[in-house]
Amino acid sequence: MTFLAVARLGRYTAAGGVLGVNHSTVSRRIASLEAAMGGRLLVRGTGGWEVTALGRRAVGTAESIEGAMRELIDGADGDRVHGMVRIGAPDAFTSVFLAPAMAALRKEHPALAVEILSATQRVRQNRSGVDLEIVVGRPQVLRAYATPVCAYALRLYASREYLGMHSTPASVADLAGHPLIYYVESSLQVDELDRALQELPGSPPSLRSTSVFAHVEATAAGAGIGLLPDFLGDPDPRLMRVLDGRYEHPLAYWAVARDEGARNPAVAATLQAITEHIRVAQGGFALS
Repeated sequence: MTFLAVARLGRYTAAGGVLGVNHSTVSRRIASLEAAMGGRLLVRGTGGWEVTALGRRAVGTAESIEGAMRELIDGADGDRVHGMVRIGAPDAFTSVFLAPAMAALRKEHPALAVEILSATQRVRQNRSGVDLEIVVGRPQVLRAYATPVCAYALRLYASREYLGMHSTPASVADLAGHPLIYYVESSLQVDELDRALQELPGSPPSLRSTSVFAHVEATAAGAGIGLLPDFLGDPDPRLMRVLDGRYEHPLAYWAVARDEGARNPAVAATLQAITEHIRVAQGGFALS
């Protein structure tokens, strides 16, 4: 299922890695399929390859075939929720909320397979093979079901050692003298995350990364002041809030499913498991 792999992962190299073939082989297979179907199935977007209208039809057919094959292999086990759910979600949300929620869900429904694709990006209008997307900020999407699942805030943190060696900022303006640890600005694809950076003064040369976990570790190592999700910063004993009560950037995670997603028992069970885990484990962050 080369086409499905590219549609889901958005890159030939990533699909090739999953399938055990090289980039050229993936490209040839896609070209052959497009020739057979008489049109383009994929177009290059800002976040990788995205499916065209013809591609969406092909995804639906391919997923039906894939589902039928899985039914043949798995057999009828009487489990109410089964099949495959594919979720695209940011790393931080996946680590703290999604992975434990899915572990609990699979204990209840062992015939359900879950695939998690890590991504911090805008919601895609053409959701290529992903059943559920978790995105930062209220999404503007057509023909989709969207609901908020988790509120949080970006706050400022530093290690005790860093604050002991440098003057503690007394105002947002004072941050101009401190290295700010955050995302690589040119790689930010999410407007809400970019707006948080624009609220702060310019930073001297600092350590930047596309990984939120690198932000946490760099902050704990004393590389500067980190702009971190509070659900990562607050529980970390190595970190202290900076400008507590004087700066925060409130955000929310939203779940986005295809039109039919909310009616799909597997997707509905997945969404319920996510919201229930957040409500129990992090009640202060849960959204009703």
